[in-house]
Amino acid sequence: MYFIIGGAVFTLGFFINIYRYVTKRFVEMDDFFESVKYRDFSRWFVEDRGSQDMRRLHKGFNLVNRTIKEINNDRQAQFVYLQKILAMVNVGIIAFNVETGAVLWINDSFLKLLDFPSFKNISFVKSRRPEIFEELFDKYHTTITSTTLRMRQEDIEVLISDTVFEVEDTSFKLVVIQNIEDTLNHNESEAWKKLLSVMTHEIMNSIAPISSLAETLETNLKESIEKPALQLTDPEDVLAGISSIKKRSEGLMKFAQTYRSLNKVTHLNRTEVYAKDLLDSIQNLLQPSIKEKEVKLEFEVSNPKLQLEIDSYLIEQVLINLIVNAIEATEDFESPQVMVQAMTNSKGNIQIIIRDNGSGIPAEIMESVFVPFFSTKNRGSGIGLSLSKQIMTLHQGKIQLRNLEPRGTEARLIF
Repeated sequence: MYFIIGGAVFTLGFFINIYRYVTKRFVEMDDFFESVKYRDFSRWFVEDRGSQDMRRLHKGFNLVNRTIKEINNDRQAQFVYLQKILAMVNVGIIAFNVETGAVLWINDSFLKLLDFPSFKNISFVKSRRPEIFEELFDKYHTTITSTTLRMRQEDIEVLISDTVFEVEDTSFKLVVIQNIEDTLNHNESEAWKKLLSVMTHEIMNSIAPISSLAETLETNLKESIEKPALQLTDPEDVLAGISSIKKRSEGLMKFAQTYRSLNKVTHLNRTEVYAKDLLDSIQNLLQPSIKEKEVKLEFEVSNPKLQLEIDSYLIEQVLINLIVNAIEATEDFESPQVMVQAMTNSKGNIQIIIRDNGSGIPAEIMESVFVPFFSTKNRGSGIGLSLSKQIMTLHQGKIQLRNLEPRGTEARLIF
């Protein structure tokens, strides 16, 4: 009887302890889950009192709380950074719920650009500016679109782009607008300045040899007038000089007209031209202007019957640009020399090669020399090689540059 009663009391006590043990842990877990439910991760569970298993359980709870707090802090920091960045950019941004129209986020640039007060729903825009509402919020722009928004007092040119994204089961639309009117006005002004600079540079490249040739002819004619008996001037030389001036002047006129509408040119005024005649014309034009520079300028044609179907005025402009560049590259060297050759290559293509023994092109800028307005010269416009490349492209040809050993540069026109 004593054994039965003692066993019953022991068993009852055992189950009571088990119940309390389990109940206490469930209470602790309920407290933890409740803090998770209400996102209260600041609670701290005691780790230095109680049984070992409770201490381990509390340590686990505290570890989870710390981890979640760190994640939340990182997300909060990222959100703050994003808000600051979007608030600082000079681009209007708005995100809204596609179904309800509720605004998720909007920056000050958007409100300032459209002259709106802060609003919580895009229905505000619909009731006051339906045309802007339709353009910004109703339409879907698959690509970046340029359009004009009509405001109360002015029209503004903007770029619009948008995208739709989903968060859980809710769709949001992100709209980005940028005012490009100021940028367009600035770029237009800069383009005019560069155009004037380019035209001046290119015209001066041809005017300089024309002026030099005219001065030489004038000097010779004055000497012939003053001393008629000596016959100092050959009429054929005078005629050749005047012909060169006339031809280059016509080339300048054609160049100016073509450059003005280069992007609209669909055909060239091609004629059959002998390579020898082309190079002789340039030689006659440039020879007087390089006498004082002591540059040895040579022209060579592999076959006198070699013909090119080209717009001679434009190709003359290309050759003058390249030859002038070659002459300038040899200024600081002894025995400066520029060689111009016309020949056919192994594929049967006609090519004109300009070689010099000058400074060459630095390797780090070799890939940039054809970029418009890129120049290493203080007085250069950076358009000569770019324009030359465009002219060769119009002829379905190409222009290639490479450095020579031990020094010098080779420019190759391939037709």
